[in-house]
Amino acid sequence: MITLTLKEQPRVPLEAEAISPDVMAKLRHDEIRAVPMFLGKRQRRLDDFFEVEGEASEDLEIRGDVGKVKWIGRGMTRGRIRVAGNAGMHLGAYMKGGTIDVSGNAADWVGGEMSGGLIRIGGNAGGQVGAAYRGSLTGMQGGTILIEGSAGLEVGMRMKRGIIAVKGSVRDFPGLQMKGGTIILGGAELRTGAWMIRGTILSLRPIPLLPTFAYNCNYNPSFLRLYAKHLQIQGFSIPHEEGDGAYLLYSGDAAVSQKGEILIWQPRASS
Repeated sequence: MITLTLKEQPRVPLEAEAISPDVMAKLRHDEIRAVPMFLGKRQRRLDDFFEVEGEASEDLEIRGDVGKVKWIGRGMTRGRIRVAGNAGMHLGAYMKGGTIDVSGNAADWVGGEMSGGLIRIGGNAGGQVGAAYRGSLTGMQGGTILIEGSAGLEVGMRMKRGIIAVKGSVRDFPGLQMKGGTIILGGAELRTGAWMIRGTILSLRPIPLLPTFAYNCNYNPSFLRLYAKHLQIQGFSIPHEEGDGAYLLYSGDAAVSQKGEILIWQPRASS
């Protein structure tokens, strides 16, 4: 295992896309220490900021508050990264495989345009989780993002495939221009599913809906049993048994399509 311990917080964000199993899996200890980082416009060495232990491993552990360290795990295809603390922007962006675990909070753009792998956030996340970058037509195309706390704006914007599950509430525009995949939320603020074309948004609490979503029926979709089994392994549970209640199904967004769906859990009234 390779262990990176932060010496001190950088004063400006540190560009650290080389902190990835794909880069470090075959490097000797001295080569890891010399891996290039960018602090603003200046190229620096990794050991200017981190104490380094270990060599040649697909298993990385980062210790300390790296909330100002950007692009950790960018494009990674294998291995594991564990962050014992907070993580900075663009964590796991363009990720294709492997696992990233963060014990604390994460900043904006977690899993931006990722296509595979698993990201778990133990605290809260910022905005644009699994979203498309500005000017890009497609966001997340596969993989799973699990967030124990809350999240910010535009969760899953333009996502096409994959699962995003947030135990807490999220801010405005979850599922904005969504094209497919599944978003599971503990609640949301305004404009959920705005301009969504396809996909499923599931809320475990009542949420305000745009008038362009039409109520269809109450039901318990069979596919949720598969999702529940998959997520339960990761410590997430979603209600799906008929005896516990039902989901209110709304179709939309009628402004662009009626092929997307929002499911809102309604527990069975106690007798």
